[in-house]
Amino acid sequence: MKRRLFCAVLAILLIVPVHAEPIRWVDFQVPLESMKYAMDQDISSMDGEKHISWIDILSVAACRTGGKCGLDSVKKAAKQLQEDQAPEELLGELAKFYDYYHQAYDAALGGLLGSYAIEVEGQWKPTYGLKAYSPIAAGYGYSHCDDFGVGRSFGFARKHLGNDLMGGLGTPIVAVESGVVEAMGWNRYGGWRIGIRSGNSRRYYYYAHLQKDHPFADGLEVGDLVQAGDVIGFMGRTGYSDKENVNNIETVHLHFGMELVFDESQKECNSEIWIDVYNIMRLLSGHRSSVQRNGDGSWTRVYPYRDLDLEELSG
Repeated sequence: MKRRLFCAVLAILLIVPVHAEPIRWVDFQVPLESMKYAMDQDISSMDGEKHISWIDILSVAACRTGGKCGLDSVKKAAKQLQEDQAPEELLGELAKFYDYYHQAYDAALGGLLGSYAIEVEGQWKPTYGLKAYSPIAAGYGYSHCDDFGVGRSFGFARKHLGNDLMGGLGTPIVAVESGVVEAMGWNRYGGWRIGIRSGNSRRYYYYAHLQKDHPFADGLEVGDLVQAGDVIGFMGRTGYSDKENVNNIETVHLHFGMELVFDESQKECNSEIWIDVYNIMRLLSGHRSSVQRNGDGSWTRVYPYRDLDLEELSG
């Protein structure tokens, strides 16, 4: 079943329109409080007379602030959009920047809100809201700081292109968003790692330094479709080695990264677009997947989940 659904999703992704000049860089600077406010406006307006997308709100605010998106500018944009004013009318000369910010924010955030259903006591309960999860399963402690861009030296001098979440060895790691497992195995920098592509192909999620000897969820394979919140692996400290299954990282942690892909030629090149996900991780910190270990050693989620947007896309 997973294979058939994957093929259907892949066929749709191959039809994604190609822009003549895809975006080459995104400097994602949206503060947590601005992101949360825009998200709350989106969710609360879903069943009202006018639904306001948080992508629209943030895009208008970004045009006015050069991408800084301070809370006051976000509140102003939300109020004006609620009054049924079009972005072009609100922005005037600044409207020329709107398409860029809208594409950029839709790529970074577009799949985090949407329609999903959770099964509780045998009943599927559909809802609209935050459908992405923290990569750290519920009940497991962790810490992190904004370390995007910090220097790294193994192999060659470079910048850190993710967010390190420090926790305990073996902590269950879950899929942030539903998508297809695109890469899996050993990487000299990331150790045991998993790469998952979002349903609309715009986001590539990278989970690295997974646990030695048992890095991945049982049965997980490249090409599998995973739901947001499914266990995909376990926290460790592998990596920094050409030899597989080596713990050369000093501190147990998950390296989590998000690459934006506007054109497939950008996926693996010298100008990949990785964004600072620190505030996205903070936004998701209150939305964590409850998981449990079964008698046979496998892991499952406590509440079965269905991404209704992904089902609509594939069928």
